[in-house]
Amino acid sequence: MPIITVSSENIDKEHICCVISDKKGENCVGSKKAWLKERFKDGLVFKKLDVRGKVFIEYIPADKAFIPIIGYNYMYIDCFWVSGKFKGHGYANVLLNECIEDAKNKGKDGLVVLSSKKKMPFLSDPKYLKYKGFEVCDSAEPYFDLLYLPFKKTVKKPKFKECARKGVINEKGIVLFYTNQCPYTEKYANLIKSAANERNINFTLKKIDTLEEAQNAPTPFTTYSLFINGKFETNEILTEKKFLKILELKGWKSRLK
Repeated sequence: MPIITVSSENIDKEHICCVISDKKGENCVGSKKAWLKERFKDGLVFKKLDVRGKVFIEYIPADKAFIPIIGYNYMYIDCFWVSGKFKGHGYANVLLNECIEDAKNKGKDGLVVLSSKKKMPFLSDPKYLKYKGFEVCDSAEPYFDLLYLPFKKTVKKPKFKECARKGVINEKGIVLFYTNQCPYTEKYANLIKSAANERNINFTLKKIDTLEEAQNAPTPFTTYSLFINGKFETNEILTEKKFLKILELKGWKSRLK
């Protein structure tokens, strides 16, 4: 099955894998495509299997990536996803090899990707990446690992910026940082904001729109990071039900009625 490269020339007619379609009143597909169009200008590459399913890899030069790292001359993998019935057919290997060859042809020193100490939602699978030769080059609180695959032994290791290492911010209440890299963040960020506002809970929504904001963010996962009373809580994109459950577990039950 062929691999398609989605670009500014064909994105309006191509299915972008992580979203099938929008429900009435939503703009999930449009928000993701608009985000991609801006990143194409910075060298982002989006490769997918020619199917309507979640089988794709998305990568960009590390100095243009929406993540607070020092990436030197690396290619950063934004998102890498093979799911459902497409697992177990070697598609992940094909997509990763495409990325490796492209990075080498562009003179990069290796690949770098955000992962975690164990498999977490919305983060690349550390087990698979380590099997493919990736190694941990840096870590940040509470569970983030930066993995890299160098093409030469002498190259510098990528690392997190200091602003993203500790998983803390100065603001109290609930603060959610997000971007439109994931098509669903806009929808679910506003859903939990509404849930908090209905209960008079101090909630601040911070959308990261620029490269500078992303590269100086207090969290490695700029796509979606929730902080509660100054401490990082989760990178999982929450439904209202999950959000309220977290607050209940944090002792906010009296404010949820």
